[in-house]
Formats: sequence, structure tokens, C-alpha cells
Amino acid sequence: MGKRDDHKAATRRQIQQATLDLLETAGVESTTVASIAERAGISERTFFRYYDSKESAAVPGQGELLDALLSRELVPEASPAEILRELIDACRQQFAYEVEQVQFKRISRLLLREPRLLQAVSRQEMHLVDAVSSALTERAALTRMQAQLAAELIACTWRVAWQCFAREESAGRTSHPADLFEQAVQGLSVITAPEAFGR
Repeated sequence: MGKRDDHKAATRRQIQQATLDLLETAGVESTTVASIAERAGISERTFFRYYDSKESAAVPGQGELLDALLSRELVPEASPAEILRELIDACRQQFAYEVEQVQFKRISRLLLREPRLLQAVSRQEMHLVDAVSSALTERAALTRMQAQLAAELIACTWRVAWQCFAREESAGRTSHPADLFEQAVQGLSVITAPEAFGR
């Protein structure tokens, strides 16, 4: 990364840190973009250059996942299964990156506590599915229905892995999120095996 990219990444982290700090102490309702900006030492205008809402600043993972999926190179003539495998791998790499960030435990705890954050994650997920399925269709990589199914499966695998981690964490168990992601991928492969459809 160049100096400018480093600065952008640092500002993003600074905003997210301030957002999580305030949400943990004051809750979603009482936290404002103005208070986040003040705590992060930036202007509200700068905040909106990075995030479109306090909820997206608290849970930015799907935006970064979307970037990773859309920038993934796909081999021309790849089969639908190969395309899904390639996109799951992009998802796996982004998941591992998020796990390296110390914020993921805080985010998981907040998601269990704050229904509005879950609603924001659901909206982000819908956007991710639409954007990925549109991109796959435009690239003529998959039919419209295949693209929709692939995008839904990716979003579902991501969500299930994080939900399982949040449940394990709240129950006091220490499962590694990356292991849970792999379990979700394995579960997906078992459920979608050809014999499951009887044809």
C-alpha cells in the first residue's frame, strides 16, 4: 500500500474504533454520526467519505467482502461449480483478513445486542447479493439464476460462519472463526451434493 492508502486504512480503522466505542457505551439509538466524528477527530463530512451510516461504520465487513468478490479474476469458460469455488475462496481470504482484525469479537457481541445492526447487516447482504449476481451475469460467467444462487450461497456461508461464532462466543466457548467458516463451507458442499436433489 502507498502512503495515501495507508492513511485511508488508518482513518477507516479510527472511525470504526470510535463507532464501536460509542455503540458499546451508549447504544445505537444514542450514538450519532456527529459524536463518532468528534471522537475520531474528524469532520462529519470526512465520516461520510468513508461510510454512509453509523451502522455501516460498525459493521464494514460486507463492503470489503463485496470489493474482494467483484475484483476476483474468473477463468473464462469456468464451470458454475468452479466459479462458486473461486468466489468461496475469495470469501475465505476476506474472512481470514477480518479475523486478523481485533474488532471482530466486539462486532459479534454488538450484533447479538443491537437489532438495528442486524438490520443493517441484512441490507448490506441484500446489496452484496444483487451486486455479485449482476456482475456474474454481466460477465456472462453464469446464467441469471445461477448467478443469483451463487451470490446467495456466498452470502449465506459468510453469515452462518459469523452467526455460529457469535453464538459460541456468547456461550463462553472458544471456537476459532476460520474453523467455523470451513465448517460452513463443508456443510454447504454436503447439502448441495448432487445426490441431495435426486437427479
